[in-house]
Amino acid sequence: MRSSDTCQKNQRKTRCLLLTLLAIFLSALQSAGASAETPLGSHQIPALGVAAPANYESVVMPDGKGLPKGSGDVDSGATIYARTCASCHGSKGEKAGVPLVGGRGTLDSKNPIKTVGSYWPFATTLYDYITRAMPYGQEKSLTPNEVYAVTAYVLYLNEIIPENTTLNQENLAAVVMPNRRGFRPAKDFQPFR
Repeated sequence: MRSSDTCQKNQRKTRCLLLTLLAIFLSALQSAGASAETPLGSHQIPALGVAAPANYESVVMPDGKGLPKGSGDVDSGATIYARTCASCHGSKGEKAGVPLVGGRGTLDSKNPIKTVGSYWPFATTLYDYITRAMPYGQEKSLTPNEVYAVTAYVLYLNEIIPENTTLNQENLAAVVMPNRRGFRPAKDFQPFR
């Protein structure tokens, strides 16, 4: 067989594979309830004023909307952090590659260090992230009280809140992060339309 024949045969196989994958993807979209008129993923977002389905995962907004009831203090957070977070982030949040602490004043440098204390604009989004994505490999395993406590401990490590602080749904949004003014909302931003 000539090399051009082999090349054409491989191209046909590739096209066939791509068309098969496209058909599977479109079938999955259709079975998920999406259509050409519906933006991808919008079927998962409840309309404003409509009760969310039981399995809908709420989002914690920068202003604190969506925070659950509960509370947690720095001391409890230190214990939970040592058990669930320290192996990846270091005992004081300093582990290279995944630091949570440090980096203040480095964002304008050639080597910015993006940590909770130097980069994150809102403490509420820290709570949301821990709730959804931590601890790695056991995501969503922490209770709201444990997440408030770990959030408090990480903020304390970054010298953002004092050691005797207890965080809850009433006061978390009031925590002023060092880089809060480093972000600005997109013009006419609406989280759900």
